[in-house]
Amino acid sequence: MPLYEHVFLVRQDVSTQHAEQAIKDWKAIVEKEGGKVAKSEYWGLRPLAYKIKKNRKAHFALMHIDAPHETVAEMERQMRLSSDILRFLTVRVDEFDPEPSPIMRRSDRDDRRGGRFRDRDGPRGGGRRHGRDDDRGRDRR
Repeated sequence: MPLYEHVFLVRQDVSTQHAEQAIKDWKAIVEKEGGKVAKSEYWGLRPLAYKIKKNRKAHFALMHIDAPHETVAEMERQMRLSSDILRFLTVRVDEFDPEPSPIMRRSDRDDRRGGRFRDRDGPRGGGRRHGRDDDRGRDRR
C-alpha cells in the first residue's frame, strides 16, 4: 500500500484534549476504511504565519498513514466537511522516517536546554541598554 504523511490543523479555540481526541478519531476512520496509522504526533498549539478562517493559532498534528488512495480520499473528504479542521496536507512518501519529526526533536532540545532564553541578562536577553539614558537616544555622559 502507498505511504502518506498527513498534517492537519485544528481550530485554536478547542481544548488540547479535544485536539488529541481528533487525532484518535481520524486514526479510527483510517483503520475503519482499511488502512493503518503507523505513527501520530501532536505538535501542540502553534502560531500561524497568517490568519486562517479568523484564527491566529492552531493545534498541529502529524500522521503517518499506510493505506490505499481511496481511504485517504475519504478521510480528506470528511476533513473538508469538519468545522474543526482549518487546513490539511497529505503527501505521498517512499518510506517513513522512524525518528521523531523535526518539530518534536526541536521541542525536546528546547526542554533539555531550559527554554528559549535561559539567561535574561545575556546579550539577547532583556537586560538594561548600555550607553542610553532613556528611549529618546540621549547619552548619559
